[in-house]
Amino acid sequence: MEGGNSSEAGDSYCGKVHDEPLEVPETAHQISTDSWFQVGFVLTTGINSAYVLGYSGAVMVPLGWIFGVIALIVATSISLDANILVAKLHEFGGKRHIRYRDLAGHIYGRRAYSLTWGLQYVNLFMINTGYIILSGEALKAAYVLYWDDHAMKLPYFIAIAGFVCAVFAIGIPHLSALGVWLGVSTFFSMVYIVIAILLSVQDGIKSPPRDYSIPGSTTSKIFTTIGSCASVVFAFNTGMLPEIQATIRQPVVENMLKSLYFQFSVGVLPLYAVTFAGYWAYGSNTSTYLLNSVNGPVWMKTAANIAAFLQSVIALHIFASPTYEYLDTRFGIRGSALAAGNLSFRIAVRGGYLTINTFIAALLPFIGDFMSLTGAISTFPLTFILANHMYLVAKKTKLSSLGKLWRWFNVCFFGCLAVTAAIAALRLIAVDSKTYHVFADL
Repeated sequence: MEGGNSSEAGDSYCGKVHDEPLEVPETAHQISTDSWFQVGFVLTTGINSAYVLGYSGAVMVPLGWIFGVIALIVATSISLDANILVAKLHEFGGKRHIRYRDLAGHIYGRRAYSLTWGLQYVNLFMINTGYIILSGEALKAAYVLYWDDHAMKLPYFIAIAGFVCAVFAIGIPHLSALGVWLGVSTFFSMVYIVIAILLSVQDGIKSPPRDYSIPGSTTSKIFTTIGSCASVVFAFNTGMLPEIQATIRQPVVENMLKSLYFQFSVGVLPLYAVTFAGYWAYGSNTSTYLLNSVNGPVWMKTAANIAAFLQSVIALHIFASPTYEYLDTRFGIRGSALAAGNLSFRIAVRGGYLTINTFIAALLPFIGDFMSLTGAISTFPLTFILANHMYLVAKKTKLSSLGKLWRWFNVCFFGCLAVTAAIAALRLIAVDSKTYHVFADL
């Protein structure tokens, strides 16, 4: 078993996979340095990011009370199960697998290594793009509280958000370096979640009975229901669990399980609260960005929107860290983060990466579509299909017949759901493309 620092756990090794050597490169980032509690906050930061302000509209409106509540509870349970499977495989074969693609490559071979990296890159790229859209929407929402003159449009705010995200990325060299920023992120999360809940409840008490019927035609309801399933799965999963687990101290499996239990117990409560409060208050008219629906003091809405903007900047860094790790390792970035060469590398490479994210975000700022499509084409395969099948292959001699049957059921069920969800998401994009033009001011 490999040790607790980057030089030990990052050393290259060559294992036989289907008689094909698979080399795993060392890492330029720190590993095995963080407590389970810090890692738990990394996971919780992802769950309670500003995306939670969209689940009332993106999940509850298409599903309604009964199926919406059931979907959230079921998604929580199956996501915990799938993440536990991946966490338990972290040291499979006597080696630490500090990247998702390393684990898949060790089990299946080089083609799976490349495919997993491709799926994960798409997943993280789209999540990062979604965060920049969220950041821009939050900035615009704060702006229109004071100047509703349409002079500043959403693409301008997205550009500002992208620039701030790039500055933050340049200043934080790796995931473990977030440190105190995780506490700052939690504070910002609580600001916009508490304000959103308070103002929603206040509006709900004053409002007449709301309409909770599911809007749209029968065909539209079918597609939006499928899309919302992808959105709810997206809410609970990172698609980069091995990369996060790589930062945790020994014993890595036991500590990661503690972090996951923290994430899926205490960590999900704020998400539930704001999602249900928003839908209860506004029914089928709930906005996909809840702070656009609430009424209340301007200063409170301003604080909530600014907090959502700043938290998104921090959360984006978490989901961009595997890409940064790959680039830093690929180009041999070592030593002090403030060294002139390392600093200029981060400015050029991370700045360039986030410039592409920002351009795509400004070009197609449809946040609901991003959530649905990301869940369909990458979160489903990475989190459920691959996790269950890897566990099935790795533990096939230790699983009972019933256990094998259950894992195969998960693989087949989520495979079908991923295909149907992708079709639904593409249809949603096609419909929105007719309504909104590129660089739209939503």
